[in-house]
Amino acid sequence: MSPTRTVRTGAAQRLAALVGTALGGPLPVRLRAWDGSEAGPPEGPVVVVRSRRALRRLLWQPGELGLAQAYVTGEIDVEGDLAEGLRTLWSAAREQRLHAPAPGVADLARAAGTAVLLGAAGPRPAAPASQARLRGGLHTKARDRAAVRHHYDLSNAFYRLLLDETMAYSCGYWAGEGPEFSAADAQRAKLELICRKLALEPGSRLLDIGCGWGSLTLYAAERHKVRVTAVTLAGEQAAHVREQVAERGLGELVEVVCQDYRDIAGGGYDAVSSVEMGEHVGDAQYPAFAGALHRLVRPLGRVLVQQMARGSNAPGGGAFIEAYIAPDMHMRPVGETVGLLEGAGLEVRAVESMREHYVRTVEAWHRTLEERWDDVVALVGEETARVWRLYLVGGALAFEERRMGVDQILCVRPAPGGGSGMPATPEDWYAGLERL
Repeated sequence: MSPTRTVRTGAAQRLAALVGTALGGPLPVRLRAWDGSEAGPPEGPVVVVRSRRALRRLLWQPGELGLAQAYVTGEIDVEGDLAEGLRTLWSAAREQRLHAPAPGVADLARAAGTAVLLGAAGPRPAAPASQARLRGGLHTKARDRAAVRHHYDLSNAFYRLLLDETMAYSCGYWAGEGPEFSAADAQRAKLELICRKLALEPGSRLLDIGCGWGSLTLYAAERHKVRVTAVTLAGEQAAHVREQVAERGLGELVEVVCQDYRDIAGGGYDAVSSVEMGEHVGDAQYPAFAGALHRLVRPLGRVLVQQMARGSNAPGGGAFIEAYIAPDMHMRPVGETVGLLEGAGLEVRAVESMREHYVRTVEAWHRTLEERWDDVVALVGEETARVWRLYLVGGALAFEERRMGVDQILCVRPAPGGGSGMPATPEDWYAGLERL
């Protein structure tokens, strides 16, 4: 059937009526059902409902999570540019003030009747295998460990496919504009920026909490001869960092510890970094996390927190992210995080927004994913590959539209008399980035 032909009767028309009721407004995209019928605007993205199972899944799990489950299993697809499809939906939601009213008895009965007519009625479909399944109390050490490992222990081979040679899985710093300035250059510029903000010099002691695959740890040790204690909960990450430490001959400078930040003993570090780890701490636990940052750094020592934030009127995260990518994560507006850090006794000296930098970073990861799609599918399977496609496309859009942001927050632990030891101006933090 031609994609432009409209069948006057069929599953699509019935589905469009249900979707309109669920959204509280007209269908913003074109819909094509498994029987070839179509409904909705003639132009723009086409959402393809490939099977009745998608409808059954949405009846049991309405909303974002049900849609995500149907997408990652291939029961629903978007013809053409997925980013444009999501952008169209978000734009319609804003401009037409679409919302999802709580369904009444009549709405539920109508949906059930439509499901019966279309042959989609049946028991609840099982959740996709790629969905997180956590147990235990929220943000207990065991549950946090499981949440981190769900995402970060997917496999080092997968992240080597997705990321550049720095293996930095966080927002880059796009200090150059030309095509010769690569994603790896942006990551190295970010690492150098952090080192400068923390005033690292040979012999400094750095605690890298949530070290990932060691990009900052290895950079600080190699380039600035810093002694680093690298902490992660993910066994795959710890193994990778240890391999790199041995390969690069950094054993005298780097210690890798696989443990919870709550178990870090000692203190007196010259600097402490936490790069996109604070989102995993939890809302109720963040004051204690901020208190640990204060406890672990020496007086006049610096703390650099790079952390994602949500817009003041945006939810942050969401059902899909929390089920598939970062279970139990919590984001707040950046001002609230600043208040929590100050409440722990740290003095916030500078906040730098990097939101636009994350759009470019995530788009670079997405291009790599599509370019290496066959290799990714061969390694982790198509379902997980589709999870990552949805995650990266949706993430770039969230940063683009200011529903999410990311910031570098530089703090100092003041001396007992109130001194900060900070220079009067920050120009030296940024000097030399053009050479990277």
